[in-house]
Amino acid sequence: MKSPITGKEMIFRQEEAELTFRKETFRYIHLFYECEDSGERFTTTELDTLNVNQVYNQYRVKYGIPFPDEIKRIRSRYGLSAVKMAEILGLGDNQYRLYENGDMPSEANGKTLSSIRRPEIFLVYVENARNQLGVKEYARVKERIETLVRTAVPEESTRLIFDSYSRSASNGYAMQSVGKLKNVLLYLIGKCGPLFVTKMNKLLFYTDFLSYRTSGFGLTGLAYKAIQYGPVPARWDRVYSLVDDIRMEEVLLPSGNFGYQLCATLPPDNSAFTSEEREVLDRIVARFKDVSAADISGLSHEEDAWKHYRDSSAFIDFNEAFTLKHV
Repeated sequence: MKSPITGKEMIFRQEEAELTFRKETFRYIHLFYECEDSGERFTTTELDTLNVNQVYNQYRVKYGIPFPDEIKRIRSRYGLSAVKMAEILGLGDNQYRLYENGDMPSEANGKTLSSIRRPEIFLVYVENARNQLGVKEYARVKERIETLVRTAVPEESTRLIFDSYSRSASNGYAMQSVGKLKNVLLYLIGKCGPLFVTKMNKLLFYTDFLSYRTSGFGLTGLAYKAIQYGPVPARWDRVYSLVDDIRMEEVLLPSGNFGYQLCATLPPDNSAFTSEEREVLDRIVARFKDVSAADISGLSHEEDAWKHYRDSSAFIDFNEAFTLKHV
């Protein structure tokens, strides 16, 4: 980015900073450009969004406020328009849509949105609004809710894969969706061919941390630990054994040892990704497609994310995304 003062290229910098939001102070990594000659600082719209998202994410987790993608998913599950959801919940006409687009709910409204994930609780709101809905729409919505209550089953694979952490700083504030994770795996295999487990572990690490550096959100929902062979997803063994349409094949290596390659039985659903997420995935593929498992492991050992956590059992802090050297 060029300085509007001198016309020269500016230096991209980052520093720990504090921001007060709703009378609370939160720490985050502030990203900006600095004009070397004048010392003036500048940001872009994208950097402003990334800086603010780091604070908003902490606030949402602290007060149990759903993220925009979750708010949209709640509405989709009940088959209602944003206007109708606002009416049922007693919000302003446009308010639910604004929440879906990133506006931060009040703590009270956030807890309401979180509670109506449970169909039996949302049914109470629908009953209270039945005179506003009309006979036919009330009957349709009630039937849908009752079907959801009746057919609800525990998502066992989700619990096992994401068993020791929730959507939080531990996983880059990414939604924990086995479906999204599956499509990331299918995408990487589809672009790179069958992948050894060691290389896939590193591709996922770089994907999630690049995504966080770009948007303030991870992509797969996974958390990471630093082990002897580099950063890996927590419970990576469950990740590959529990996700449908991914199979592990034993391969005889030139050394005489056996290794395991991950293969896909179908292509990814590209509609699962936003254009920004696709861009992150394509950058990872372009950078590492022709890099061997041994070489990408070596590169990962040069990352601060591994160096700072290799002697710790803690999850790697996603703020390490801003220190990545190889992507």
